[in-house]
Amino acid sequence: MKYAAVLLGALLSFGAMAQSSGPVKNIVLVHGAFADASGWEAVYKLLSAKGYNVIAVQNPLSSLEDDVASVDRVLDKLEGPVILVGHSYGGAVISQAGASSKVVGLVYVAAFLPDAGENVLKWATAAPPAPENGALPPDEKGYIYFDKAKFHAGFCADLPADKAAFMYASQGAWNAKCAVTPLTAAAWKSKPSWAIVATEDKAINPDTERQMSKRAGSVVTEIKASHVVFVSQPGAVAAVIEAAARGAVAK
Repeated sequence: MKYAAVLLGALLSFGAMAQSSGPVKNIVLVHGAFADASGWEAVYKLLSAKGYNVIAVQNPLSSLEDDVASVDRVLDKLEGPVILVGHSYGGAVISQAGASSKVVGLVYVAAFLPDAGENVLKWATAAPPAPENGALPPDEKGYIYFDKAKFHAGFCADLPADKAAFMYASQGAWNAKCAVTPLTAAAWKSKPSWAIVATEDKAINPDTERQMSKRAGSVVTEIKASHVVFVSQPGAVAAVIEAAARGAVAK
């Protein structure tokens, strides 16, 4: 009887280990500046069809703290380990929110990867801006918009003109506080990360993306695409996220 109990315990323990070694099933998608959560629709559909539990966070873009809090609220309601995915400024958000014990891996999609004590502005100005870059100075209320005349070429050049027009019309107003607030944590320093470099990016210099992801020790995939690579090439982006879900260790 005692032997049977020991054997049962061993089998249950092995089953738990086998379960924890499987792919992470929770994926949280975080958008960046001049965008909203709807841009993740195609990636969401691809991953959901494969059985992942996918949540796209709607960030207020009012401050780094507010955006991290919006991600934290989602994490609080999820059971089990999570892969956090951030685009552009969303990379800064997931770097800080990724300190949560539920987060076991991070995916940066044409994104910023600041360290603790650094801000997005440091890296946004690390290289001269592309001529197509249309990020305007803050308005009288402290919000930054992307110039309509440059939006298509500077933000989403590989999308059809009508799609670009809709994205411009639905862009989120980004408070300048988001860009100048230093991070208090950088989850990529203690957790595995994957990074997509958009080689045709005009919003963030691709060499800056390479520099940040190299410092973080991220597994890097380069894709010939604009800044919104997750919209123009959702299949390639979903594949990197799946690789992260398989490669991260579920705790």
